[in-house]
This record gives sequence, structure tokens and C-alpha cells, in this order.
Amino acid sequence: MGELEKDLKTDPPCHPRACAIQDCIQKNNYNEEKCRKEVDALYECCNAFYKENGQEASTVSCPKYSLLKLKMEQRAKGIS
Repeated sequence: MGELEKDLKTDPPCHPRACAIQDCIQKNNYNEEKCRKEVDALYECCNAFYKENGQEASTVSCPKYSLLKLKMEQRAKGIS
């Protein structure tokens, strides 16, 4: 089982990746720019979660689908 599949099966889904962001931000004096890799990993997991469970699904670890989609589009364009 790959890392993504494992993180999708946690309760709540994607929780380890959300925690990794918090840990990273705390270690870097709340500079989110230094945690882009962790944020991207969470978005990847959340995107997979919505693909598997539908856009109306929810987990406390992920932003709502519409916000996730917007954030992913912004990151693809280089907007933080």
C-alpha cells in the first residue's frame, strides 16, 4: 500500500498530512512558504479523497472541495 492510500485510510482521512503541515509551520516560525511540500501533499490526498468519495464528502483534514480546487489552481499558477 502506497503512502497516499495509507493516508486516505486514516481516521480522519488525510490527517497525517494535515499534522505534517502543522509540525512544519511550527518548526519554521509559522512561515508557510517553507512548508509548500507538505501543503501540496495534503492537497494531493484531499483531491484523491474527493475523487473517491464525491465532492460533497467531508473530512476535518481537508478544505471543502470548491476551496481545494481553487487553491490547487492558484498553486499551479504560482499564486500562494
